[in-house]
Amino acid sequence: MTDPAPAVAMRAIDKRFGAVHANRAVDLTVRAGTVHGIVGENGAGKSTLMSILYGLYTADSGTIDIEGQPAQIRNSHDAIALGIGMVHQHFMLVDTFSALDNIMLGAEPSWHLPAARSEVRAKLEALMRDTGLVVRLDTEAAELPVGERQRLEILKALFRGARILILDEPTAVLTPQETEQLFTVLRGLRARGTTILLITHKLKEIIALCDQVTVMRQGAVVLDTPIAATSIDALAEAMVGRSVHLGRDAGIRRTPPGEVLLRANALSWRDALGVPRLDSISLDLRGGEIVGIAGVSGNGQSELLDALSGLLLPQSGSLQIGGQTFTPSHWLSPSQARELRIAHVPEDRHRRGLVMSFDAWESAVLGYQQRPRYSAGGWLKPKTMRDDCAQMMERYDVRPRACDLRSSKFSGGNQQKLVLAREAAPEPRVLLVGQPTRGVDIGAIEFIHGRLRAMREAGGTVLLVSSELDEVLALADRVLVMDRGRIVGALPIEQCSEAELGRLMGGAEKVAA
Repeated sequence: MTDPAPAVAMRAIDKRFGAVHANRAVDLTVRAGTVHGIVGENGAGKSTLMSILYGLYTADSGTIDIEGQPAQIRNSHDAIALGIGMVHQHFMLVDTFSALDNIMLGAEPSWHLPAARSEVRAKLEALMRDTGLVVRLDTEAAELPVGERQRLEILKALFRGARILILDEPTAVLTPQETEQLFTVLRGLRARGTTILLITHKLKEIIALCDQVTVMRQGAVVLDTPIAATSIDALAEAMVGRSVHLGRDAGIRRTPPGEVLLRANALSWRDALGVPRLDSISLDLRGGEIVGIAGVSGNGQSELLDALSGLLLPQSGSLQIGGQTFTPSHWLSPSQARELRIAHVPEDRHRRGLVMSFDAWESAVLGYQQRPRYSAGGWLKPKTMRDDCAQMMERYDVRPRACDLRSSKFSGGNQQKLVLAREAAPEPRVLLVGQPTRGVDIGAIEFIHGRLRAMREAGGTVLLVSSELDEVLALADRVLVMDRGRIVGALPIEQCSEAELGRLMGGAEKVAA
């Protein structure tokens, strides 16, 4: 009995964007009914390859077979007709449309919308029963939590007949619980015969979910292996071309913490609906330490960073920094925060860390442009800005070293390094960091972690908010756990484990500091 044809067979795929050789004669074979991981550093060519498979780009040369038949994929319509669906890292949804209308958009079975909605609803309800992808069909997309929006995107692809599903960084914005729910769904889809191509930076997820993995580096395939024949360390080394270390022992504190650099007392803030997002939060940040904040996303971590950086005005409480006390009647402003040597790397680099249409040199001074170094008499100093940007790029290994390249043209990892370089360049005493390595490859993660540790060793303090427990455990000297706007646990790193932090994140009783 002959083996069935592979779901996907890409042969000698080559693609250039000007001087950038994004794909170099890439071969990729994906067996039907499997989960196939594709990993590599930012800029390794994996997203370009998948965009060619989905018809967003056209290869300069090479061939594609789908389920044993030669395929001409000139656009996404061709891909969808061949049974290929793609779920992008940044969701492609109309926020003001209901989930049902988002799924139906562009695939309406008839011109009569009430009848079309009724027909589509019946098909979706059957599909949800079969796959476990439960979505509230009548809720606007903007009102759905992130995990449900992810399920909506997958359901939309399956509704259009996808037998081959491409997922680009599907867990980048999911909590651990939502990630596990997604994996349960993906395992079920695999059991039903769906072929899944998974692009991710998270090697633990590759090991946990995939049957096969392909590693790309500098546009070429450097490893293709069954999961059973590899390990996280081997994959990491193949990705970056050298051994990589991200473990907790790399972050062992060498000196005891110093003086209190920032003290928050009983910070409280309720949103427009009266929900307490910050509920009497008190904390001290001392020089020479990294303090990690663990918790399921949406439990007040974002609001805490905003309050401490001057972006959010709490309704009660106080803040003490550098001998100054701030209360709600006279709260800290972002410009004052910078003067007091408080820097902020926001959780969403696209919306709050960069202006995507700005050149890199403009993004590299964003928020600091009024400093005398960059302006005089109302006139900016572009040459100085460019010179400093070039130095930041060199020091923080931002690639390419192109100050005049638009911010949107850099990969996610290099955008993140540019933001970190900007905020760390003035040598702040307090660095507030949200999700520092979200969507970032393993080589950049190692680099960013090294920079955060260096700031601690220089006597500064870092407040780290991360949805990745591995990251918190690798970096923090002590960990605070947030649940429903409150700090429900405070532990030195020696007492921390994933199990204990997970217990506190789930609402278990408070642990004393």
